[in-house]
Amino acid sequence: MDIQTQINEYISTQPEEKRNDLKILHKRILELNPTCKLWFLDGKNSENKVVSNPNIGYGTQTIHYADGKTKEFYRIGLSANTTGISVYILGIEDKNYLPNTYKENLGKASVTGYCIKFKKLRDINLEVLESAIHFGFLLEE
Repeated sequence: MDIQTQINEYISTQPEEKRNDLKILHKRILELNPTCKLWFLDGKNSENKVVSNPNIGYGTQTIHYADGKTKEFYRIGLSANTTGISVYILGIEDKNYLPNTYKENLGKASVTGYCIKFKKLRDINLEVLESAIHFGFLLEE
């Protein structure tokens, strides 16, 4: 099954309001970076055990490990969780950047060094979220 089909199936399994919010976010992220690589992680480990929520990924980054190995991974992540939606912006070195830059104007959301979490899309300022996502894409290599 191709990645876009997996993404569509994942979104379709969500409750209606969350499904609609995810569709809007997926579309808006692709409008910000229409040629980005898409990813889908089903949240299962190599033993097929659930270890995280499924994630839709956008863009790429190279992760460098201490032993010299590298791994390609997504830059922006989108995931439904039990209380709402999480948007991950990975690869930011300054863990205070997201909260210091976006928290005040974002609306009802929690903001950590790499995650913006909110209950419903209507609770936040979508333009501010898009600005944070755009910043994440600027970090791409």
